[in-house]
Amino acid sequence: MSRKEKFAFYLTPEKKVLLERRYQEDGSRSLTAFIENAVDFYLDYLSANSAGLFLPTSLKSYLDGRLGRLEDRLSSLIFKQAVEQDMVAGILADAFQFSEDDLHRRRAESVNNVKKTNGRISLEQRVREAWEEDNEWQD
Repeated sequence: MSRKEKFAFYLTPEKKVLLERRYQEDGSRSLTAFIENAVDFYLDYLSANSAGLFLPTSLKSYLDGRLGRLEDRLSSLIFKQAVEQDMVAGILADAFQFSEDDLHRRRAESVNNVKKTNGRISLEQRVREAWEEDNEWQD
């Protein structure tokens, strides 16, 4: 057991009454032990820099459950989207003969489009852009 030093501090009478009641409710063996636990908790809270570690277990359990369901739903949607994308890629690959240069150009264009639209790609917008390119090319 480490050596302890006496440390005086001042409280309002109301705070002292509350402290004495709470330490008994907590089942601490002494007021000093209760205060030391409270100080340890607060120091750990400051060190963690996150209140998430100190959430009540019921709230943490609820949040974990909700996040788990969200993760399952998003995983399912992403899987379905990947299947659809693979089907489209397969159909296009079967229907057209692309050269290596065509594939590299298309990949660079797609990366730029996704960055430019922040991932919000629209078939209608792509078709309109293609029409505009055709009209410019014909002019």
